Amino acid sequence: MWPDNETDQDFLNFTGVAGTVAEIIVQAAGRPISIGVSGRWGVGKSSMIKMIRRALSERTDGKRFVFVEFNAWLYQGYDDARAALMDVIATKLEGEAEERKTGVEKTKEFLKRIDWLRTAKIVAGSAASLAVGLPPIGVIGELFEVAKKIGTGNVDEATIKAAEKAAGDAGEAIHGIWGAKPSSSPPKEIQALRDSFEGALREMGITLVVLIDDLDRCLPETTISTLEAIRLFLFLQNTAFVIAADNDMIKYAVKRHFEGVNDDDLVISYFDKLIQVPIRVPPLGTQEVRAYLMMLFVENSCLQQEEKDKIRQQVGTRLTQSWQGKRVDRAFVESILTLPADLIAKLETADRLAPIMTRATGISGNPRLIKRFLNALAIRMAISRAQQVGVDEAALAKMLLFERAGDPKAYLALTQAVSEDPQGKPQFLAEWEEKAASGEALELPDVWDDAFVREWLTLPPRLGDKDLRGVLYVSREHAPLVLPEDRLSSDGARLLAALLDHPDMASTLKPQLVALARTDSSVIMDRLLERARQEQEWGIPGILDAMIAVGEADPSQGSRIGVFLADRPHGQIAASIVPKISDQPWARAAFDKWSESTSVAKAVKNAIKRI
Repeated sequence: MWPDNETDQDFLNFTGVAGTVAEIIVQAAGRPISIGVSGRWGVGKSSMIKMIRRALSERTDGKRFVFVEFNAWLYQGYDDARAALMDVIATKLEGEAEERKTGVEKTKEFLKRIDWLRTAKIVAGSAASLAVGLPPIGVIGELFEVAKKIGTGNVDEATIKAAEKAAGDAGEAIHGIWGAKPSSSPPKEIQALRDSFEGALREMGITLVVLIDDLDRCLPETTISTLEAIRLFLFLQNTAFVIAADNDMIKYAVKRHFEGVNDDDLVISYFDKLIQVPIRVPPLGTQEVRAYLMMLFVENSCLQQEEKDKIRQQVGTRLTQSWQGKRVDRAFVESILTLPADLIAKLETADRLAPIMTRATGISGNPRLIKRFLNALAIRMAISRAQQVGVDEAALAKMLLFERAGDPKAYLALTQAVSEDPQGKPQFLAEWEEKAASGEALELPDVWDDAFVREWLTLPPRLGDKDLRGVLYVSREHAPLVLPEDRLSSDGARLLAALLDHPDMASTLKPQLVALARTDSSVIMDRLLERARQEQEWGIPGILDAMIAVGEADPSQGSRIGVFLADRPHGQIAASIVPKISDQPWARAAFDKWSESTSVAKAVKNAIKRI
């Protein structure tokens, strides 16, 4: 398995771009700079940020640049992103000033001004709330609530102490705004904050490099709040901001913030004014995808770390020469050092998959999607080994690729062909694969007729004469294995796929389920119960909606649900399931068993009593 985390190890030939960004910051020599690293979800922006930091660190003695990493997504829902960013920067500066024993006074002044802005926001918010008849917030709000309590006559020692504390806090806050600085105003304080910040950096002789990541994962209000905080510190001496985000997501957030603004130029201008140097994460070509796949396999191999580092270094160098026609492939990696046979087999898989994974619409060379594909493949192979199914990994990879990138209707037809064939072979593929391999003209039905399928058919191994029942068995969370004796009608197969993929929409399918033959309903319930056994908590999982819909369409199947739920481990039962199934005639069997069990939570039993 491969973790879905950013890394500063270069598997994607990003070192050159990261080095360029680092050099821009170095050459700025303290002049303010803001750099935007843009790219779609999963293309490697976070890893690029890590590599930029590493490249900057390698260019100095470690004293010139001080780094602040800020992930706005982590603060979403817990703190105001604007305030959180200011606090993160202030905390970093305070620590640096104490360690370097310089710039301490300026840093303290900076911290006080941040406190002023935060306090001013609290008090101003309370005043605004009172003005429109809403409960006040912050320290003024606490004082307001205590005063209401005293007004009702409910006065005790705790209330008196609360009043004293609230009054003291409010007094300090008000004194901090109006007492100590009677001439202060937000514009003056913001400028003073910028001056003290700049002065602290100057005295310490450092450039603060702020690395902003995951901005495009945030809700629009968090995105804008973070951008507004960045604006406070932008274009000050000895600062560098590197902001990683998907431009389209930023545009969406700006449009949501400025409702009614439909001018794309104005929307684009908002972000462009924050960014001086736009850098786009380069899309991966076939060579990069092949190298990435191979390096992922190398990273998970039994090779020693120094051997992995040697391969990674030489693969990176080779990628910089790919424009000259030099390839990164299995033969090249084998030429670096002697490799074990199982790793060579995986490198051959990477060789075959790279071209189609670069072009397939469902993957398009996206590093995160590639990693998820390999993780899914690894999980299914683990299931195969654990249950002694004996699946051919190459065949499984080819089927998984079609599942991820092919037309869903074509994939359903493929799985049906496997299920309906006595030997589990999709024999209709044999002729297509033969013609595709020989380069003959090939006419395909509508749902199969696209460039992806034509290239997929050329991939080894050929599947037309392979028994794929084991492949479907380990893939059954997406492709239910229906054996010959359990054959479904085409309508039944379509409805089963829909129930498994979108169980929350099951109620809308009830009229079609009612029209099915009872034999189809029985097979569908078999498959739903098979999926349901994977659930570890029985509150209201999505699969329950699908089971209920089938039980209502064919009441003979409902009793099976009651028996199934009654037999679930009682520690898995949550109270939320009780009202969900209370109007079902089959629920009483489960309720009776849960009520008698000593393992069922008290909340579940109480919920049963209330119905």
